[in-house]
Amino acid sequence: MTEFMTITKALADPNRVRALMALRGRELCVCRIIELLQLAPSTVSKHLTILKQAGLIEGRKEGRWMHYRLPDDPSSKAWKSLEWVFQSLEDSPETVADRERLEAIMKTDIEESTRIYRK
Repeated sequence: MTEFMTITKALADPNRVRALMALRGRELCVCRIIELLQLAPSTVSKHLTILKQAGLIEGRKEGRWMHYRLPDDPSSKAWKSLEWVFQSLEDSPETVADRERLEAIMKTDIEESTRIYRK
């Protein structure tokens, strides 16, 4: 029951769900997630920590950058929760808007994104 409650609490915040939707099918640098969500770096970091603790994302450090992606194990309870989120929100107006915004963000140089991260 503890795992269920941790996952449920992690999914209870719209910005965390937006981050999960953005990570579907790709790995993103934290700077790109910050730019997408337009939140303070410390706030995004806290959201990502909660998602990671729930097993909904994995992170890796590459040089000075932290990169996040969805977990590799599709048999986990976390993955089943992610499938439900993706099916439920695939065509929501917020998801569509974020998808378009992320496409534009991905066309910019990563150094441009990190300027926002450093503010």
